[in-house]
Parts: sequence; structure tokens; C-alpha cells
Amino acid sequence: LFMEKSILNNIDSPLDLRKLSKEELPVLAKELRKFIIDIVATKEGHLGASLGVVELSIALHYAFNTPDDLLVWDVGHQAYGHKILTGRRDIFHTNRQLNGLSGFPKRSESGYDTFGVGHSSTAISAALGMAIASNLKGEFSKQHIAVVGDASIASGMAFEGLNHAGVSNANLLVILNDNAIGIDPSVGALKQYLTKAKVGQKPQQDNIIEALNFNYFGPVDGHDIDGLLKAFEELKKIQGPKFLHVITTKGKGLKKAEEDQVKYHAPGKFVADTGELVPSNSEGLPLKYQDVFGLTLVELAEKNEKIIGVTPAMPTGSSLKYMMEAFPERAFDVGIAEQHAVTLAAGMATQGFIVYCAIYSTFLQRAYDQVIHDVAIQDLPVIFCLDRAGLVGEDGATHHGVFDIAYLRCIPNIIIAAPRDEVALRNMLYTAQLDLKHPLAIRYPRGRGVRTDWKREFKEVQIGKGECLIEGTDLAIISAGTIAENVKQAIAFADEVGKIAHYDAGFIKPLDEVMLHNIFAKFGQIVTVEEGAISGGFGSAILEFASKHNYSNKIKCLGIPDQFIEQGSMSELYEIVELDVQSIANTIKSLLK
Repeated sequence: LFMEKSILNNIDSPLDLRKLSKEELPVLAKELRKFIIDIVATKEGHLGASLGVVELSIALHYAFNTPDDLLVWDVGHQAYGHKILTGRRDIFHTNRQLNGLSGFPKRSESGYDTFGVGHSSTAISAALGMAIASNLKGEFSKQHIAVVGDASIASGMAFEGLNHAGVSNANLLVILNDNAIGIDPSVGALKQYLTKAKVGQKPQQDNIIEALNFNYFGPVDGHDIDGLLKAFEELKKIQGPKFLHVITTKGKGLKKAEEDQVKYHAPGKFVADTGELVPSNSEGLPLKYQDVFGLTLVELAEKNEKIIGVTPAMPTGSSLKYMMEAFPERAFDVGIAEQHAVTLAAGMATQGFIVYCAIYSTFLQRAYDQVIHDVAIQDLPVIFCLDRAGLVGEDGATHHGVFDIAYLRCIPNIIIAAPRDEVALRNMLYTAQLDLKHPLAIRYPRGRGVRTDWKREFKEVQIGKGECLIEGTDLAIISAGTIAENVKQAIAFADEVGKIAHYDAGFIKPLDEVMLHNIFAKFGQIVTVEEGAISGGFGSAILEFASKHNYSNKIKCLGIPDQFIEQGSMSELYEIVELDVQSIANTIKSLLK
């Protein structure tokens, strides 16, 4: 056993890896797999994707001269093995933690991380850019490798990259890591084609990759190191764009992770030896916002047959899965294709359907023009359900949903709702299907709500109406969205009874101007609070209102500062951006002095 442990412990970089004999590599694969399982079992993180590419990671760093040869991982959930083999083994336990390793490849973290990836389908474009740059520098023998999952390859950006690469003479190798699943099972026609492929035989049907001028190799077994190394040696000799189809099993080596690939994408804590999930006791806790959305949508769809649900590859994450089970013909997972999801919803809306497009705030960034050009200009009543709005914790800078207020607020015709709790979210979802005239975005955060009595009778919401939650005399706080809970607790904590008024904006656009005029007339000092970027955000909207109406009240804006916030727990991140209860209370006290 002691001998077995020793290979991985002596690998501080791929230089050490390349000193091993080929016979030792399968032993290393076993150790690496166990190392990943042991740490993710207690520290949490993404599991299945990295287990599926253990052999591929070893073979790539063994065969290619990284970091001189450039290796780009698509998405990055799959790069844990890569990180451990490239000098980060001893700090891997800090993965996804504050000041620790990022859960995704990151250029500032290591010279082996050639490109930062958190969102999918960027690797082919990035690696092609690097390959063309190498040609311009006269570095013709340099290799450029993009490792792309099968869910990512079906995205528009991947095709755009392939389409350009096919007419270049760039030294690009695209490796398709085909495990038939992204986070949820992959969807679409290309998936159906890939599913027919078996190790050693490609389907007869015209091959779209070869049609794009790529040399197509495979499919090969992604868990056979020897076979992979032989393929890489062949591919190194071929100039120009090449494509290797590798078939892997997500969760490989942990039986439960192979059997339930959706659950074990990011399983939380589990028992390392068996894979048994450690039960988290959620009894008596409020529901997650995503489930309030998912269950409410089913309730509404039962009564209203015009309702359709659309999500780009996040049926589990956004809880659209409930509607997909209840009304499979009216709920669509379109794959990792945000631009398509938005324009598809717009097309459905032109025909009188009520479309709820469930999309993470961070991923709607990928469909910005579609929101403006296809939805807003035509004033189509598409309903954007922006899950994961605000900070998201351990996924870090690539995934925080902090820009949506700023990037949507400047678009004409759009209504932006920020419900403060689950009941408000439910009522907004209900109101959206009662003759909505304009596009609507409803933002709500990751994680659990604040109340267990969320399932109330539906009430229609008046668009653009705020609400006074607590009366006060000296200072007004206006909050947008679920950060209201921290504000409420901060007011209680500050212990200035009667002095502090708390208003819930309800909507970021249109603003409740009647309420705002009342606030500006009554209070000399006003604080705005939002879980989004201060630059261009809700506070900015209040400042614009004040300027337009010549108010000179003192206004302080709390929110996310003008920097990218890294990974950490929610409580740590709230403290860093000063949106935790204590920080808000301190702000209140200093203003009341």
C-alpha cells in the first residue's frame, strides 16, 4: 500500500510525470482518482467530470510538452486532475475556497492554465487564436489542444470556432471528451449522432466534423492510456486541424457516480469509499428559490396551457425539470445555447405563447444581443427567470450573477422585478402570465429562501410598485430583492428603534416614483442596497432619479464594488463586499452619528 501511494506524491510537475514508464501510468491513474475522490468527498466540488478524464489528463501531460504546448480545457469542471498533476497537489484541498484554488482553470494561478474557463464552449476559439499566433511567431511545431465535452461542442460558439479552424492551417487538436452528459444529459441531433459512435467505429452518416475540413480520428477509449498515447503520437505528425473523438464515462471509478451522473456532477459531501451521500438535514428549512420557481411554474401551467418553459442545459439547476416531467411537450432543454434559447422564446412569443426562459444571470450575459434585438426592440413579452442573481459562492468570478441589473436596466421596454422573498417571487410569476405587455426579467438568488409558508394564494402584483416595510424618522434604506433580509436584520441589530425606515423597491425598472418622491421629501439620508454591481446598478438608478428631480439628499449606495469577486463561502463574500448584517448595521450607525 505504501508503494502504491508513492507515485502521485512524487509528481510535482509534468516533468516528473514524463520520467515514469508507461507501465506505471495506470497505477498513477488509480492514485489520482482516489486523491480526487478523497478530497471532494469532504471539501465538496465537481466530481464526475474530473473522474471521467483521469487517464486523458495523464496521457495529455505525458505525451505533450506542456506548458510549452498549450492545453485548453473547456468549461473546467474536468480539470481537477490537470491541476493536481501541474504542481497544485498539496494545496488542492483549498479548491473553491476563499484565497484557495479556483474550481476552474485560471491564468493567474498557473502557467499550465492557458485560458480561464468557467462558461462553456470557449476552448476551440481560444486554442485556435493561440495556434494562429504561434504560426505568426514562426513556432510551427507547437501543439495546441482543446479538450471539449460533448455538451459544449453542441454550442454555437464551438461551431463558430470549428468553422474557422477548418479553413486555417493552424496546428489545432480538438479532443471531444464524449460522455453523453453535461450537467444534465446532453440533448440535440449532434448528441444522437455521437451516441451511435462506439470505440473503434464511427457512424456511416456524413460526419459533420470531417465536413468542416478536420482530420477525424477515433472514437478511442478514453480510459485506455496506452491507446491514447498511440493516438497522440500519430496526431503530432499531422499538420493542420485535427479532431480526436474520445469516449469516457463520467464519474469513472466511483460506482455510484457512474450510476447517477446528474447527482454526482457536484454531489456535496459523500463517503469516499462507497460514494454514499452524507445526508444534509433540510427538514423544516425553507425551499430553494429555484424550487419555488419550478413548482410554481407547474402550478400555473396546469391552469394555463399557453405557458412554455425553456432552459439552456440547466433543467436540474433551474428546476425546470418539474415542468419537463409534468408537461414534456411544453418544456424544452435546448442544450448549452443561450442565444438560441432567447430567440426561440421570442419566436414562441410572437405566436401568443407565454414563455418562461429560465437562465442563470451569469449565462444571460451570453445572449445579450438576443435580449435587445430579438426581444426588447419587438417588445415581446418573454419572461426571463434569472436564477443565481447575486453572489453564488464557491464557483467564483465566472459565475456570480452581479451584472444583470446594470446590463438590463439600460434596455428600453424591459421590466426588471426583484422580489424580496419566495411569496413575492410566486406572485410575480403568477402576474407575468396575466396579459403581460413587455419583456420581464425576474431576478432571484442561489440557495434557500427565508420562509416555509411560501405556498400562499396567488396575488396579482402591481408592476412598478414598491412597499414600505418599516416606518422611520431619520434614515431611509431602499433595498432591491432578497438582500432585504440582511437589511431587516441589520436594522434590528443597529438598535436605533424608530429612526430607520426600510423600503422594498420591488422593481428596478420601472421605479416607483411616487414612493421615491415621498422618501426624498421626508429623509435627508438615503441608503440603497442591492446584490449586484454598484456601477450602473439599482443605486445608480436612484442617483439618476435624484439628479433628474434636483434632489440634494445624501445618498449612499451599497452593493458589489467595481472588481471581480473571487470564490468563497457566501458569508465570507458578503463580508468582503460589506453586505453582511454586521457591515450594513455599521453603515447605518455611522450615518446616524
